[in-house]
Amino acid sequence: MNIRTTILFRVYIAFGLIVLVAIAVFTKLFHLQYIDGDKWRELSDSLSIQEREVEAARGNIYSNDGSLLATSVPEYELRFDAMAIPEEENDYFNLKVDSLAIKLSGFFKDKSSRQYLTLLKQARNKKQRYVLIKRAVSHQDLKVIRNFPLLKAVRVGKERYPGGLITERQNKRILPFVNLAARTIGYKNVKENIHVGLEGAYGEYIDGKSGKRLMQRIAGGVWIPVNRDIEVAPVDGADIISTIDINMQDMAQRALEKQMIASNADEGCVVMMEVKTGEVRAVANFTKDKDGVYREKMNIAIAQSAEPGSTFKLASYLAAIDDGLIDSSTHVNVGNGNWPIYRHTIKDSHAPKKSIMSAQEAFEQSSNVGITKLIYEHYKDNPGKFSAKLHSFGLDQKLKLQITGEGAPLIKTPKSKSWSGLSLVQMAYGYELKVTPLQMLTLYNAVANNGRMISPLFVKEIRHLGNTVEKFEARVINEKIASDKALGQIRGMLEGTMKDGTGKTLRNPLYSSGGKTGTAQMADGAMGYRNRKYQSSFAGYFPAEDPKYSIIVVIRNPRNGYYGASTAGPVFKELADMVYANDLDMHSAFNRKKLNTSALNTKALTLKGSREATQKVYEQLGLKIVNWNSIAQNDSTSSTLGVPFVEYQIKEGVVPNVMGMGLIDALFALENSGFKTSVIGKGKVIKQSLIASQKLPIGTGVTIELK
Repeated sequence: MNIRTTILFRVYIAFGLIVLVAIAVFTKLFHLQYIDGDKWRELSDSLSIQEREVEAARGNIYSNDGSLLATSVPEYELRFDAMAIPEEENDYFNLKVDSLAIKLSGFFKDKSSRQYLTLLKQARNKKQRYVLIKRAVSHQDLKVIRNFPLLKAVRVGKERYPGGLITERQNKRILPFVNLAARTIGYKNVKENIHVGLEGAYGEYIDGKSGKRLMQRIAGGVWIPVNRDIEVAPVDGADIISTIDINMQDMAQRALEKQMIASNADEGCVVMMEVKTGEVRAVANFTKDKDGVYREKMNIAIAQSAEPGSTFKLASYLAAIDDGLIDSSTHVNVGNGNWPIYRHTIKDSHAPKKSIMSAQEAFEQSSNVGITKLIYEHYKDNPGKFSAKLHSFGLDQKLKLQITGEGAPLIKTPKSKSWSGLSLVQMAYGYELKVTPLQMLTLYNAVANNGRMISPLFVKEIRHLGNTVEKFEARVINEKIASDKALGQIRGMLEGTMKDGTGKTLRNPLYSSGGKTGTAQMADGAMGYRNRKYQSSFAGYFPAEDPKYSIIVVIRNPRNGYYGASTAGPVFKELADMVYANDLDMHSAFNRKKLNTSALNTKALTLKGSREATQKVYEQLGLKIVNWNSIAQNDSTSSTLGVPFVEYQIKEGVVPNVMGMGLIDALFALENSGFKTSVIGKGKVIKQSLIASQKLPIGTGVTIELK
């Protein structure tokens, strides 16, 4: 055999070996993939362990008066480990599984006991360790279910086995008052990176810190906890104390919705803030949905930047008065209510009763011709001075709110690209500029606050586990927007509007107020102002002599009337009336008739309740309260008798004594103690089905009879 033949022979042998190895490899791969595939996949799955995050309970959001606006309620997904009791204890499992099926069926009432029994037995036969029993189970229900057979830990003979119950906690966010201030409370969508309202703005505080849990992937790609307990417990989020007053919020929403239905409007908003603190007590926004129902879909008060119309005249008059160019007595010729200028005609909404008016009268009657003539006459040679004055009020800047999504204001200057010869005139009565309703209210609030402009406040405190983490106060935008003289004159104009001007139908004789009506045409895209859509508005404050609250109302595209006084104004009046009626501190002129308590004795009706709340009411009525225990013990300090009173304290799970109480007080005591109440009759409680002072499970039913 020559060398060439030897080489070829060896090459063939090597090639043959390579082919044989390749065949062997492919054979093994085929065997692994298609013959032993299920076995190895299951083994691979069983070895997969990951550390997963455990969601923390988000913090609560409270109103200014302590009501719960948003909270996280734990819900549980219940799973069953069918092998928690080992196979050698099958007799015990079979003995208890019927009872478990009956218990589950009776408790959830979603399946028959036979269906549950089939589910549980199949899980046992298949050796399943993570069988779904029920989703969205409350914490109260979970406490009951933990004690069901096979779910709780048990001792069989000498051995102790863990229960078969596996729980996965999830946190459900709920709003106890449902739609009240829903848009201001907001929401957070992590997947879509959407952050709205207080929920979004204060997520870093509310979210808390996630925990850690080891999870194991079993056959089928299902992840189950490695241990029953969480390895690293989550830290619940901090609580937010908002400035919203739940009662005022309810008043505001009802007043706005009622008026929007009456006027058949597209959208609207109302905001009420406390003058001196800037704390927003109520903010409501409504948009008409496709089905004709008004819903909170957008925070119009914060986000919608638009031409305000006549409510902006406040800024124009204040600028001219503070610059020393006019005062409230300056006269202006409004003619017949029409003023042609730059191929455009400024028109008053109604023909004036007289052609020569004072600035005060022109403001009170909301004359468009009056304000445009005054501003044009005094600023035409230096329009930048007018823009600069408006900027000095802070109207060109955002308010830097605690809530995201604030609309940007627009106050033109002669350097603006869209500036024209008509711009100065248009700006004078609220056109060719943009502000949000809240930005406009901030100016009115500053006038009511003696010139001190402050940014509206939505959150006043953050607490964690009852301890204050951070406190907030309103940011001062401008310590003094104008001179005392100018502010005094402009307040006189606002109050005159409510007495003799366009707002006189909104005046309440019980308290004074200042305000301004507004009606503006709305631009509609490329159609401009040709579609004749309007925005009705009203801004003001009360009581005038010592302003406590400021309010703005904006209603867009009303179809049943559109003037500020008749459309937006009624919302202001209704809200102000209700707030005044509920705020005794504003009734300084009210002559409280002191009641004669000398005739009261120990036989008088003994009242139960909160000492703090009762004391406040009694002080207003001139009544004295006396501790009933002191009377019973003949305490000498109670010689001057008043109305006997018993301090009442609620304890969760302890049956309260509600005998003699009215329905509202009885329900408050029972429900807050954790009992579900049924009522028979009306009047005062004469009988209760549960004995007072008993300690019973939360959720126990109680029946009270009234007569």
